[in-house]
Amino acid sequence: MTTSDSGKDIPLRIAQNPEADELLGRSPLAALVGMLLDQQVPMEWAFTGPYTLAERMGSDDLDAGRIAAYDPDAFTELFTAKPALHRYPGSMAQRVQQLCQYLVAEYDGDASAVWRTATTGDELLERLKALPGFGEQKARIFLALLGKQLGVRPTGWREAAGPYGEAGSHRSVADITGPESLVEVRAYKQEAKAAAKAAKAAKTTKTPKAAKAAKAAKKPGTARKK
Repeated sequence: MTTSDSGKDIPLRIAQNPEADELLGRSPLAALVGMLLDQQVPMEWAFTGPYTLAERMGSDDLDAGRIAAYDPDAFTELFTAKPALHRYPGSMAQRVQQLCQYLVAEYDGDASAVWRTATTGDELLERLKALPGFGEQKARIFLALLGKQLGVRPTGWREAAGPYGEAGSHRSVADITGPESLVEVRAYKQEAKAAAKAAKAAKTTKTPKAAKAAKAAKKPGTARKK
């Protein structure tokens, strides 16, 4: 999954940290864990997490079987030790452990097996959505990352990834290939968030006439006399 046709590791520049990106480029599980952590924290923080976790476990990679069997309290401590691996280290430690337990049960601990045998984009999307901690959007973004940067391209992968699979887009982590694209993706996310907030405000704001009628209805003596 994370090697090119020449057998070399695929270079990634998501974490903006050479060591962390090197791990993401050679470790399927690290890439999955990074995607899992990518919520409510800066993208660089999320995708540096797998590298920091591996360091704290005294290894140069992540092992699903080892994480799955780890004492839950001790595993949480790996996340909460300063600097914390996430804004919500306790809950994310639990989710990472649940993800690894699922991989052990369903894929013998081999993260790459999730996509290696998928023959269509739709099949791969369903497999990703079944992973603990992966909803519809996260699954589509990771599918786009697999296709755009890691060479995993089953039939229909762009369509299955939805807008995140569009060529030349700057919507998600799947489009980050360096500092400049990181800025573009972050700008897109901020614009999308602002637009969503404005749409929500517009939907919930009453028209002046409706607001006046609602205010009048609350006053005593405004009910119709029979």
